[in-house]
Amino acid sequence: MANGKEISLGKTFSGGLWDCNPVLRLLLGMCPTLAVTAAVKPALTMGLSVIFVLLFSNIVVSSIRGLLKPHVRILMFTLTIATAVTIADLALKAFMPDMSEALGPYVALIIVNCLIIGRAEACASKNGFVVSVVDALGMGLGFTITLVILAGIREVLATGLITLSDTCVIEVLKPVSLEGGWFVPWLAMGFPVGAFVTLGLMLGAVNIISKKQKA
Repeated sequence: MANGKEISLGKTFSGGLWDCNPVLRLLLGMCPTLAVTAAVKPALTMGLSVIFVLLFSNIVVSSIRGLLKPHVRILMFTLTIATAVTIADLALKAFMPDMSEALGPYVALIIVNCLIIGRAEACASKNGFVVSVVDALGMGLGFTITLVILAGIREVLATGLITLSDTCVIEVLKPVSLEGGWFVPWLAMGFPVGAFVTLGLMLGAVNIISKKQKA
């Protein structure tokens, strides 16, 4: 129970995927959305890092919500998020140094991602463990899926390929640089302009779908 009303776990989870999607609906986390989506691998890594931080912060805040005083709650949220981000950042540096270098400062910037502190304030500080975990998973997956779709579109149009690792390269559109290739890569999609254009088209598509659903 929260605020006298029963919380639907299904709606809480699905809300992050569509109705309250952090990127496509709430327009949160725009910095990493635009900065790390030139390829699928960094976008997926960033998304998984955000899921970890969301889970960690929601669980901690939910556990101590009864002890939080109004004047220190934002400070506690920030300290909790900073701890989770530090763990994620050090883990990437230890186990995925190349990806850590590729993501640069954007992992550390998760600390100021409005999505994380927003869920701590709107959900975890007002609900129990289960609801907070489900909310974190829904919001985190919604964020990650959106980043991966955006990155997939950009990487395919920029290179014709999706590169997940040195040994896993998926050929979607055979570029002219390969034997028998026909696709001429749109190099601009690998630059910031590609992120803005692709995200704008995705937002437009979501608005069209939403209007049709309401109609």
